[in-house]
Amino acid sequence: MQKPPQPQDFALRETSPNIGAGAVAPADKLACTYDLVEQMQYLYVRVVKAKDLPGKDVTGSCDPYVEVKLGNYKGVTRHFEKKSNPEWNQVFAFSKERIQASIMEVVVKDKDVVLDDFMGRLSFDINEIPKRVPPDSPLAPQWYRLEDRKGEKVKGELMLAVWMGTQADEAFPDAWHSDAAAVAGHTVSHIRSKVYLSPKLWYVRVNVIEAQDLVPSDKSRYPEVFVKAILGNQALRTKISQSKSINPMWNEDLMFVVAEPFEEPLILTVEDRLAGNKDEVLGRCLIPLQNVQRRLDHKPVNTRWYNLEKHIGEGEQKKEIKFASRIHLRLCLDGGYHVLDESTHHSSDLRPTAKQLWKSSIGILELGILSAQGLIPAKSREGRGSTDAYCVAKYGQKWVRTRTIVDSFSPRWNEQYTWEVFDVCTVITIGVFDNGHIHGGGDKGGGGKDSRIGKVRIRLSTLEADRIYTHSYPLLVLHPSGVKKMGEVQLAVRFTCSSLINMLHMYSHPLLPKMHYVHPLSVIQLDSLRHQAMQIVSMRLSRAEPPLRREVVEFMLDVDSHMWNMRRSKANFFRIMGVLRGLIVVGKWFDQICNWKNPLTTILIHILFIILVLYPELILPTIFLYLFIIGIWNYRWRPRHPPHMDIRLSHADAVHPDELDEEFDSFPTSKAADIVRMRYDRLRSIAGRVQMVVGDLATQGERFQSLLSWRDPRATTLFVTFCLVAAIVLYVTPFQVVALLLIFYVLRHPRFRHKLPSVPLNFFRRLPARSDSML
Repeated sequence: MQKPPQPQDFALRETSPNIGAGAVAPADKLACTYDLVEQMQYLYVRVVKAKDLPGKDVTGSCDPYVEVKLGNYKGVTRHFEKKSNPEWNQVFAFSKERIQASIMEVVVKDKDVVLDDFMGRLSFDINEIPKRVPPDSPLAPQWYRLEDRKGEKVKGELMLAVWMGTQADEAFPDAWHSDAAAVAGHTVSHIRSKVYLSPKLWYVRVNVIEAQDLVPSDKSRYPEVFVKAILGNQALRTKISQSKSINPMWNEDLMFVVAEPFEEPLILTVEDRLAGNKDEVLGRCLIPLQNVQRRLDHKPVNTRWYNLEKHIGEGEQKKEIKFASRIHLRLCLDGGYHVLDESTHHSSDLRPTAKQLWKSSIGILELGILSAQGLIPAKSREGRGSTDAYCVAKYGQKWVRTRTIVDSFSPRWNEQYTWEVFDVCTVITIGVFDNGHIHGGGDKGGGGKDSRIGKVRIRLSTLEADRIYTHSYPLLVLHPSGVKKMGEVQLAVRFTCSSLINMLHMYSHPLLPKMHYVHPLSVIQLDSLRHQAMQIVSMRLSRAEPPLRREVVEFMLDVDSHMWNMRRSKANFFRIMGVLRGLIVVGKWFDQICNWKNPLTTILIHILFIILVLYPELILPTIFLYLFIIGIWNYRWRPRHPPHMDIRLSHADAVHPDELDEEFDSFPTSKAADIVRMRYDRLRSIAGRVQMVVGDLATQGERFQSLLSWRDPRATTLFVTFCLVAAIVLYVTPFQVVALLLIFYVLRHPRFRHKLPSVPLNFFRRLPARSDSML
């Protein structure tokens, strides 16, 4: 039966883009620092300022602005009211591919209520415009005398700079682009390329030791005191103190995540648990984090007593009065940890928070985001499908966002970015999104979210140093209807190693900083702290200007990767089976040897085992030589391409619709009771099978324990007697003889075998286990 062609559509394709790196550039081609992307030619116009503009109003003043016209494209500066010497300093970029005119016209106009007045113009021949190649200095602007429509000089001058350049020009990111001419002025900032930095994250460790001289309202009872700590939207509490007195003790650690700059203080509240859910506040203290000591290693910091305050009035009488109660704390900002804000399996940064503990970089990662092809319409505009695509790449603390290409299913970005690499065992993530905040979809109108188009992950350790990888990656997104290919994104990646010795030495270092092993955090703590760190990063980046939307950051960081779903559980099960498949193959091969399927191979194995028994010093060299030969042999079939999203590995090509519906369900669930009951029953059925497997494993272990526990006195007697006889026989018999007899017994011919289980196996299966005592 022929395989369906669908998986081929989801495969990685190697491409050959016309980039500068590794290619011989034509003589007329501009040299460009962007050697991983295709050069895109642009006509740049920098409108700096004007002077001595004539007055057009009754009052003798003017409200000037400038229009830059090139064919059907027109860029307009902002206008100034009643100003004859305005300064704009705005840059306009016109794509050379779309230039259909030979003359560029720059017109100065006076803003009016009914009809704008003409003040003067300039014209430039496109063929006469000079070319500029970075890293040359910017072209100096010049004063030009304005002309009327007949070409005669008029009053007023305009300072301009006009040149031909590429996307490598420093004016490119902030320029007005002719590709986005239809975008409204107030949303232009939402389509420009930007670089963002994740906030610097710290772990805050609050060691609550004790409190003294608490004053509960009810002195006739023993207080049940606990401490509640609040930092931003994070709230934790200690257990109720075992010493039920006015001097309680805890000695508990509470961990928080905080980002620089520290905006909110740590609030500690000492509370007494009364009857029911009622708690009485015995005191509180507010601690600014700017004053907290920063720790780089596991050495404990000094403790400190903090006075507790208490509210005694309400309304106008409300005031805080200090009293004798106080709390003993050990506070520190732990800089020796790496604050995990990504999934551990594909982290892009593993350095500790404190910069003093950073190692030197081992190389440079360069990423060229070239283009996308075959994008599917993400929204409807004027009765037709449309996509306004942009890319986001995240590695380490640096996020980059390309400009938005408006209304295109085959956008071309051709933008190149660079990162320092400190650990080669890290992953860069590239996501493609549709901009939902232009054309009237901004925040003021409560516009929609930026919808996800797809994501690509590239692990740096799978890349060869100094090699350029140019591939077209499929953009795959899982929808409630199934996996869907949203298009392809073309990338160029190059990892340059600055020191081969340092990079190889990195493989001997721990993956995480030292503090994770010297003073480890629990799995539950790490999961909770990771979730809080993700929330902080997404909130901070969404407050940038222009914002990197919360839904974009959460998709890049895999915020929902910890949620259980049937599809991912099946995928992980088959991954385990794939790992064990090698052992299963070896077991089947050895079974064929024992059954003499190929007599010549079995005889050779006999000879090999005899040599190893007679010369045991050859065992380890033989094993390592065999592994070396296998590694050299597999070098011919080594992977030539970086890994990409695999729908079969993800078990997304054959997932049941109900399992997808369950995966996209909210938490807590929003489904009807009968659907939840059905899924609960299904989960119980699966858990029952897991329970049986775990019980079988426990049974086998308990049978081993029962060999010498005298739970079955007859079985233990037989085993103890066997051990005594074996000790005597092995003492008087050379080890090589015993090993040879054991080998000949295991590899005996099938005519000397029985189909019934062996005696040791029968004996082991008859041993008792504690399953009889289970309810």
